[in-house]
Amino acid sequence: MIADFLLVQKIRNGDNQAGNQLVEKYYSSIYQYCYLHTHNQEYAEDMVQETFERFFGALISGAEIKKTKSYLYSIAGNIIKNNYKKKKEIMTDQLPDIEDENPKNIEIRIDIERALEQLPEEIKEIVILFFFQGLKQKEIADLLNIKLSLVKYRVSKAKELLAKQLEVEKL
Repeated sequence: MIADFLLVQKIRNGDNQAGNQLVEKYYSSIYQYCYLHTHNQEYAEDMVQETFERFFGALISGAEIKKTKSYLYSIAGNIIKNNYKKKKEIMTDQLPDIEDENPKNIEIRIDIERALEQLPEEIKEIVILFFFQGLKQKEIADLLNIKLSLVKYRVSKAKELLAKQLEVEKL
């Protein structure tokens, strides 16, 4: 956390190297977050780029940024929501290059992605942040501006719905 604060201060003072360090630190997490929503490599890359552009724009304009990680996820989440509004439906049939992976792992990944698409949007968001991004429930509550008890409920509900969905797909 202190390291992020120092990086932000250095960026505000024009240190390009600090900007590169911040991007390197968070790029893969933000990319994975965007990709899990879109299932499209190009969309995800564009969203990550836009996320960092908005983040640096906010820094330049003097926005108060308390938690860099939460701020980045918040920006990315807004970009994803705007993208859903524009497109109405994101293509979910494109998977990354998976030639080197075990066919059983590919099948499992496809089953999980299908199950994820069946979830209500507010639960899907929690699943991505908790299970795929590894955020703590408290972090998710802060990020989404909801109560911790609601996050806990949605995690529980997600487990239940995913279990049902994945069991149905096995039959």
